Amino acid sequence: MTDDQPASIVVQRRIEWPDTDASGMYHNTAAFRFIEVAETALLDRLGFVHQIYGRHPRVHIEADFMAPLRFRDLVDVELTVAKVGRTSIHYDFEMRSNGGAAVRGKMVAVLMDGPGGRPAEWSEEHRRLFETAGRQAPELLAKG
Repeated sequence: MTDDQPASIVVQRRIEWPDTDASGMYHNTAAFRFIEVAETALLDRLGFVHQIYGRHPRVHIEADFMAPLRFRDLVDVELTVAKVGRTSIHYDFEMRSNGGAAVRGKMVAVLMDGPGGRPAEWSEEHRRLFETAGRQAPELLAKG
């Protein structure tokens, strides 16, 4: 799907037992894992997850935790490209459940020339896709 809007995707996940802490609420690290899942799905939909996998580490992540999530809650994780730098990619993300926002934040990753290497510039094709590919097909959990 192309509509000259920044690339974005929604993936659904369920809060599972390992995502919770002793209070029965999700642990904040679960949010960061879910964001990485959404990023992987987006890169896969754009067709180059295998070209850059393992060489685009996160260099910054921030999140506001606004509402609790509980065991078995269904969560929509939306990830949107906010900016493409020379070597970096900036994302905005939001996690929603039960009709409201639970987590909002930003993440930055940098493309490297190899695992543990030096920053590398995005190709024109990568840049074009990030900036104009629009909303990608969601990754939804099956009903039932």
